[in-house]
Parts: sequence; C-alpha cells; structure tokens
Amino acid sequence: MLSRTADHLYWMARYMERAENIARILDVNHRMSMMPQSAVQQEQAWGATLRIMGLEGAYYRSHGELSADNVLAFMVFDAENPSSVRNCLRAARENAHAVRGTLTSELWETTNGTWLKMRDFTPEMLADSGAGEFFEWVKYRSHLSRGVTIGTMLQDESLRFIRLGTFLERADNTARILDVKYQLLLPAGEVEGGAADYHQWSALLRSVSAFEVYRKVYRDLITPSRVAELLLLRVDMPRSIARCLKEVYSNLQAVANDHSAETERRAGELEAQLRFGRIDDIVRDGLHNYVVRLLSRVQDLGNRIADDFLVPVS
Repeated sequence: MLSRTADHLYWMARYMERAENIARILDVNHRMSMMPQSAVQQEQAWGATLRIMGLEGAYYRSHGELSADNVLAFMVFDAENPSSVRNCLRAARENAHAVRGTLTSELWETTNGTWLKMRDFTPEMLADSGAGEFFEWVKYRSHLSRGVTIGTMLQDESLRFIRLGTFLERADNTARILDVKYQLLLPAGEVEGGAADYHQWSALLRSVSAFEVYRKVYRDLITPSRVAELLLLRVDMPRSIARCLKEVYSNLQAVANDHSAETERRAGELEAQLRFGRIDDIVRDGLHNYVVRLLSRVQDLGNRIADDFLVPVS
C-alpha cells in the first residue's frame, strides 16, 4: 500500500477516535459539575480535563480564566485548538476525502455526514439543548463510523491501518484519563465507600464505558486498584490499554514490511507485559510512574509506525 494512502486512513481513524474520547471526558465532567461540590473541586476537575489532553498551556494562552463554559468552548469549537471536537471531525473528513476511492461509499457518507452536521452546531445551540445531548451525538457518530468500517470494509491492509489508528489513539487516551483522574481522586479513594467517592470513581469508569463492565467483573465496591486493573490489564475490557495493545500488535503483524521488525517487537513486548502484569506490583511501585512510562512507549510506537509506514513529516 502507498504510504500516503496508509497515512490518510490511519489519521482518519485517530481523529475520529479522538473526537469520541474528548466527548466522553467532557460529558463526564459536565455531569459531575452539576453535583454539589466546591469551586475548588470544579476548577480541579476542569483543569484535569485540560491536562489529560496536554492542552493546559494552549488554553491559558487564549483564555485567562478557568471555567466550565470556557473549557467547553475551547475543547468543542475552538478553531485554534487542533484537538477540539470540531477540528478532529474536520480532519477525519479531510483524510477520508483524500482516500475516498479506498473507502466504501457507506464509510465515506458516514464520515462526511458527521462533519456536515458538526458545522451546524454552535455554542448557543449547546447552551439551549444541553451539552450532554451533543456529546451523545459525537459518541454515536463515532460508534456508527466504527460499525460501518467493520461491516463494509474489505479485510485488507486498508482496514488494518484504520484499526491501528483507532487502537493506538484509544490506548493513549485511556492512559491519560487513568493517570490524571487517579491522582485527582486517590485522596478520596483512600477512604472508600462514601457517596462522593462512589460517584467520582463511577464517573471515571463511565468516561471509558466501563461502569457496567466493572460491576460484572468485580461485583463489589469500586476501589482504586480494581479500577486501575480494569483499565490497564483486563484484555477482555474493550477500552483497556491491554486490549488496545493486543489489537495494535496483531494489526502490525498483518501489515509488516522490511522496516517494521523492531516496531513489531516493541509492540509485542509491551503487549506481553500488560497481558502478564499484576496490578499489585504496579500500584506498589507507583501507578503514576508506570503510566508515564507506558505513555512514552505508546507514543514511541506511534512515531515508529509513522517512520515505517506513513508519509514522512517534512
């Protein structure tokens, strides 16, 4: 496959997944902000959202004050923020358009239709109809795109690069959410069982569609170590980092070329460490340090995939 085609497919998937992940984070914070809490707690929560995406600096350069309305405007509509939902959906559509002949008509129409509808949304509309409805729409369109991809695309290299982009982006996002939210909530989590504690940890799980999964797997009190285990090591959890790396490794094997042996080896090594890891060891040695190293390795895989398969950045 031409590297330019692979590049567009890979980034089309990453941007669509990123839009969904941003919508998930914002939706949970928006819901939590309506619960009784202090101004300091609200500010911490919205600040954490910016830290998850690595956008604190960019936000404060354009918005002096940290507030829910400002963060929502920045993360949803801001044309200067490359990771705003609007820019992610626009970039997904532009990449899809560049390889329109490679996509099925259903996938192209889904991606294009999402962007056309996104252009109609305004901050005023969100204020009138409620931000939650918009976030559900973003998640639904991402689910639809993923379903159409699996249901209509030929099981060839094109699909493999789409899946690579999806799961690498998801692994990065899950790691960021776990790291930032775990640090924010851990002081409350040390005394487990209170109502506020329960709702905060439930919100974290809901941000990655893991609340019902947690209940099915553990059937007990929500505890920090079990949340970490579910999001890190459970390969049967669709949005866990272990599951994402399993998918990244298998798709890398399917598209391997003469230059990608080391990338495949690193992906396999990381996948194996997650598959055989134990949460007690990770928590004892420090979850934050573990996730920081993990994020670095995920980003390294992204860079290596770009070098091995995609269009070089000039």
